[in-house]
Amino acid sequence: MVDIGSFRNAMAMLGGAVTVITTDGEAGRFGFTASAVCSVTDSPPTLLVCMNRSSHSNEHFKRNGAVCVNILRGDHQDMSGTFANRALSMDERFAVTQWITLESGAPVMLDALVNFDCRIAQVHEVGSHS
Repeated sequence: MVDIGSFRNAMAMLGGAVTVITTDGEAGRFGFTASAVCSVTDSPPTLLVCMNRSSHSNEHFKRNGAVCVNILRGDHQDMSGTFANRALSMDERFAVTQWITLESGAPVMLDALVNFDCRIAQVHEVGSHS
């Protein structure tokens, strides 16, 4: 069995897009920074988004049933840090850029590289993440 610390350090070396995942609805508006996002299939178009189960907003995302995966550009490093900063309120996080909503109702970042407006189809609890 691999040591958890070694596993985390190794995975931190894996390159990938940085995203801001957002939701809004009956449970409120929330967002967080994530790099654990990937495509599952294109038929139907499906994404996998991983979120820590201990996150305060985990249950809110599930209740809202909608997410937007906002893929950040290289010059969005400050945005990534803002949405990863637990000391900031959600209002403070969302105040740093402009947002619109599309069909799901989740906030869509206007200046993101790409936005995926999504409905949550399934949630699986695996270890520490949903």
